[in-house]
Amino acid sequence: MASVSLKNIIDEFNLEELTSFGNTEDILISVADVTRPGLQLSGSYEHFGADRIQLLGNMEMAYLDAQTAEDRMYKLDQLMSRGIPCLVISRQHEPFAELLECSRRYSVPLLRTPEVTSVFMSALIKYLNVELAPETTLHGVLVEIYGEGILMLGESGVGKSETAMEIVKRGHRLIADDLVEVRRVSDTTLLGQAPEIIRHLIEIRGLGILDVKELFGVSSIKQQESIDFVIKLELWDERKSYERLGINEETTDILGIRVPSITIPVRPGRNLAIIVEVAAINFRQRRMGYNAAEELTKRLFGN
Repeated sequence: MASVSLKNIIDEFNLEELTSFGNTEDILISVADVTRPGLQLSGSYEHFGADRIQLLGNMEMAYLDAQTAEDRMYKLDQLMSRGIPCLVISRQHEPFAELLECSRRYSVPLLRTPEVTSVFMSALIKYLNVELAPETTLHGVLVEIYGEGILMLGESGVGKSETAMEIVKRGHRLIADDLVEVRRVSDTTLLGQAPEIIRHLIEIRGLGILDVKELFGVSSIKQQESIDFVIKLELWDERKSYERLGINEETTDILGIRVPSITIPVRPGRNLAIIVEVAAINFRQRRMGYNAAEELTKRLFGN
């Protein structure tokens, strides 16, 4: 099961550690949900997710402030004793003495952020959804062309990297070459990025490893991009019948999501960069409701 360490979350959101026990690297978060434990503080623990990050905002702090010190200690002890990974206080609220005591008693890190509760909660859930998303690694090249994430797949030596370099020279952006880490962040969205060790690098046979960022500047690269369209490159097979009109729609299954795709045959003399660029434009045009093949059919056979 995918997980992210509490230390990474602390670093990502610059959280203040009000109590620290040297265990944030070992505390792993594997659930993207975040709980505001208002019901729990009032005594209801039915369906309580003890593995979730707990967040105290204005309402929870006001409720605790209205309790006597004895009641506050009891309610916080009940919450902290259930093995929660951590507790975050928003809006820079000052922690109650009972909160600090329970944190130390059960070695539960107590953290604080100046952010508004709803803003922090939304950002944290979004971050966890990405970090905990199902993922796979594909052998391919991911580029951004006119805002569309284009994933090129194909056997080694078919020309993916050379095509990507020409695409970058034409003003578009490289996300990943050779290996693409793909995450399913929702039921409809795939995000791709390069492994950190080869980020911004591209391999061209005969030239070796090139740093695209250094060669063409920061505008030529991007950290991650959604995968909107898949282009499969394959060596031209005379025995195979390739799509001529573009009426039939292909899809490629990636982590359970069907992504629109096409197959482009490769042979000497074909300018793959221009073909891929036009394919990206044509894909966008189709998404906007225009299909040239259907338009031709209407012209030939009428409405």
